[in-house]
Amino acid sequence: MRLMLSGEAAPEAAGALLMLMRYRGETAAEIAGFVDAIRDRTKAWANIGAALDWPSYAAGRSRGLPWFLLSVKLVASAGPPILIHGWNSHQQGAADVREALACLNIPITTTPQSAASTLAKGGVAYAPLEAIEAEVFRLLRLRDVLGLRSAINTCLRVLNPSHAPTTVQGVFHPSYRLLQQEAGALLGQRHQLVLKGGGGEFERHPSKPIALFGLKEGASFEAEAASLIEDKRRLADADPSPANLEALWTGEYTNPFAEAVVLGTAALALFALRRTESVEQAEKLAEDLWRQRQSRAAA
Repeated sequence: MRLMLSGEAAPEAAGALLMLMRYRGETAAEIAGFVDAIRDRTKAWANIGAALDWPSYAAGRSRGLPWFLLSVKLVASAGPPILIHGWNSHQQGAADVREALACLNIPITTTPQSAASTLAKGGVAYAPLEAIEAEVFRLLRLRDVLGLRSAINTCLRVLNPSHAPTTVQGVFHPSYRLLQQEAGALLGQRHQLVLKGGGGEFERHPSKPIALFGLKEGASFEAEAASLIEDKRRLADADPSPANLEALWTGEYTNPFAEAVVLGTAALALFALRRTESVEQAEKLAEDLWRQRQSRAAA
């Protein structure tokens, strides 16, 4: 990985290695080793004050509106500073995460200093991958040439560039839940929660039971979150209009399914942050925060 990031490796060699790993499957030790090498180049982003690391690297056409951004805002209203980092590709326009940030007052920060300043105020900051480490971004973009995702996608989900004590991660393929859990343990991550989310984001489908894989104080655990509502639609079908992200937050728009996505996702993040002892308690806390948010908006 150090050789590939240096630019000295022939692109054909890097592509061959990454596609061979894709063919036979990645191991937790390989992912942890790759992340160690990447972290050597992202030290400026470490210890900038994030309490929660929230990677956003979903790609593909199965994504709908990024409702999880409202979950981020809801969790941040409880106090923990949150760093979102990412890059998304091959998506329909409505799913664009970066386009949604402005209307939700989530700033894009391109330096560790600006991110730290935002987080110090108890807020949320979004850091583009290309600002965190351009060479890793270059390797990720090999998907455009090779036609397939690679181990780089997995590395970025467990990277946690700010070294936040807690991280939440989504996957598209279920087998990666355990892989990322094991890689996190090798990297010394203390608290982690991984689920199969919408298009690969950390986003909970509210009408399905969700298997959870994670770490508590560095020890592995598995759990399950029960379904919240009965509604068989896909996350991508919840709503096609980006304007309704902000409208749902302000209360000008009502969509019970989307609201369940937001609150259910926030509850799991609060559980990962150890704000409650159980997922059920976290769901009640998310509901309380949602009501308080409406009171603050009215004031």
